[in-house]
Amino acid sequence: MKKKIKKIKKIKGYVISNSMNKTIIVNIFRFIKHKIYNKFIKKNSKIYVHDEFNKCRIGNFIEIKECRPISKKKSWIFNKLIYK
Repeated sequence: MKKKIKKIKKIKGYVISNSMNKTIIVNIFRFIKHKIYNKFIKKNSKIYVHDEFNKCRIGNFIEIKECRPISKKKSWIFNKLIYK
């Protein structure tokens, strides 16, 4: 039997806070189609991300990836900086 390999999720978003040590808050925007009106609605969510070396600044556009839970709210880790 072949073992299923879990695909790691990667998401892009903007840094909105870096005031904590080794933790940043990233805002993720998504477009969801409304069931009845067939219009696209803009949804956003805040995600706590682990940033080991405190590289990120407010306003940076970054890519994050899913990992094991680091703390109660953090289960994402900083992957790479796309642009400043």
